[in-house]
Amino acid sequence: FSLVSPPVTEEDVDIPSRRALITGATGLLGRAVFKEFNENNWNAVGCGYRRAQPRFEQINLLDSVAVHDIIHDFQPHVIVHCAAERRPDVVENQPEAASQLNVAASGNLAKEAAGVGAFLIYISTDYVFDGTSPPYKETDIPNPLNLYGKTKLEGEKVVLENNEGAAVLRIPILYGEVERLEESAVTVMFDKVQFSNKSANMDHWQQRFPTNVKDVASVCRQLAEKRMLDPSIRGTFHWSGNEQMTKYEMACAIADAFNLPSSHLRPITDCPVVGALRPRNAQLDCSKLEMLGIGQRTPFRAGIKESLWPFLIDKRWRQTVFH
Repeated sequence: FSLVSPPVTEEDVDIPSRRALITGATGLLGRAVFKEFNENNWNAVGCGYRRAQPRFEQINLLDSVAVHDIIHDFQPHVIVHCAAERRPDVVENQPEAASQLNVAASGNLAKEAAGVGAFLIYISTDYVFDGTSPPYKETDIPNPLNLYGKTKLEGEKVVLENNEGAAVLRIPILYGEVERLEESAVTVMFDKVQFSNKSANMDHWQQRFPTNVKDVASVCRQLAEKRMLDPSIRGTFHWSGNEQMTKYEMACAIADAFNLPSSHLRPITDCPVVGALRPRNAQLDCSKLEMLGIGQRTPFRAGIKESLWPFLIDKRWRQTVFH
């Protein structure tokens, strides 16, 4: 007989039986979605491309064989499709590549999901609307102003054509725990806020509804869990934070949260002339999900503080460096 404890076998490790596959799991939203499922008794597998190793599976979503293989090997109950080219100016400059990822890959994923009976949640955007008559319900007719919104709307269509049981979840501007400030159009403003020795122009024209990725992740999980019990959960849904702010107002709220000055921030009330066209106010009506008892909203100040404190440049240190 031996004093060495027996080796741990696979069976001893309790792997949850519900399986979720997350695309774009290396991105800002994908990381939050992966974490949400993982921490709530789902066996989650994340896939990414450029930043995949070692935590996530590296899959090129344009490689239909690789996509087929991972879905057939893993047999997920739910697929949350977060991967996309989401930067409107990049989409305008690289339309073919953006269309491949946002449209072709999404349609293929929808087909493969249908093949194994997986519930697909396709992440879309408030930019499918032109922003002239908010708030927008799921039944309102989209009219995207820029190519990004057009590719995401085409993605919605091919997803629902190839998989009638799929869901589309439209969401607005996101923020959360970023790896780099540039990862979110909200957090990227932090440097302009912090360097108060230099005046900074901030857009005060476009009305936005900043939304925490943790909240979107929770909504995805709640939707998936409700769907496991109710096959009628499908089609288009909206989720959004409910605090209306321009980028100027977000920047002021960020300054306020960290007790930083905001007098150097200049509100610009004209419609922006450079880059892709943006809708003025594409507020999403979220009552459909709310009626299902689904939702979660983190107050902006609390969420932004949690996201940005690691990037706070210490006041005393700053004075020694810059003066």
